[in-house]
Amino acid sequence: MLSENKKSAVEARCVRLNAKVATSAEVAPAVERQLLSRGDGEVLIEIKAAAVNPSDIKAATGLMPYAVFPRTSGRDYAGVVIEGPSSMIGREVFGSSGDLGIRRDGTHASHLAVEADAVVEKPKNLSWAETAGIGVPFVTAIEGFRRAGMPERQETVVIFGVTGKVGQAAVQIATWRGARVIGVARKHEAYGGHTNGPVEMIDSSTTDVVARVRELTNGKGANIVFNTVGDPYFQAAHKLLALRGRQILISAIDRIVQFNILEFYRGQHSYFGIDSLGLPSIPTGAVLRELVPGFLSEHLKPFPIKPAAIYPLEDAKAAFLAVAGSSRDRIILRP
Repeated sequence: MLSENKKSAVEARCVRLNAKVATSAEVAPAVERQLLSRGDGEVLIEIKAAAVNPSDIKAATGLMPYAVFPRTSGRDYAGVVIEGPSSMIGREVFGSSGDLGIRRDGTHASHLAVEADAVVEKPKNLSWAETAGIGVPFVTAIEGFRRAGMPERQETVVIFGVTGKVGQAAVQIATWRGARVIGVARKHEAYGGHTNGPVEMIDSSTTDVVARVRELTNGKGANIVFNTVGDPYFQAAHKLLALRGRQILISAIDRIVQFNILEFYRGQHSYFGIDSLGLPSIPTGAVLRELVPGFLSEHLKPFPIKPAAIYPLEDAKAAFLAVAGSSRDRIILRP
């Protein structure tokens, strides 16, 4: 029953991670029942869908030392407000966070208590699963561009890891802004995601990426490089930047790279490190609100959600393993 002012406890079904494990194969999520109530300034949400992100797996395997145990996993969600301020009761909302599922109980559950200021009105043209899948990839992509400077019509954006979810979100935003986009992938393939303009693809396994980008830009290079992979492409990204070019970095495999300081300052380059885990729920909600008009106008589109990529909470382990296995599908849990 919808409730306007009271703070009652609900029995929530939650995917619990009780201890850190060494490998993704050892991740053992268990569905437990817990009493959940909202705090001051919070709303209680009935979760309709929640996404599984690579960061959920990394936290479970100890790659995020600040992750707490035990906890309910999950950062992204979509659902209905069932308790809170009267003006919010019954609202269809969604959201994401760098805290949820990592430092505090998260979204892989039947219910969620979260700050009222963190929730965002759900775009009415999207399904629950599609809305739940927006979160981390789109927040990371737009936060990178916000920090580095939003792409302009006369600019060239090179995206390394263009077939990944953050890469695809970056394509949508950059082409919505009218920028020219060049995508880099590890094999020969056409770009398969939504875009508002052409995406010129480069196969890094057979092509000198730096030379090809210079060729495509008449020697100028890229104004923005969105490097979703990290160190494997760091040198190439560094060398193909145009004068005053900006590189956005969101990930790393090996943490140490060679860095040519002379090329950096003579090129007047700027580097931007983006960590969506550093954005708590309320700032993340503010970022998502900027994206909603794009989804309503369909310049931005959610990732397609395949029926086989939707799992019940009881199959959370299978969902986690699909993400750990680098599935290209957006994986969704549905209570």
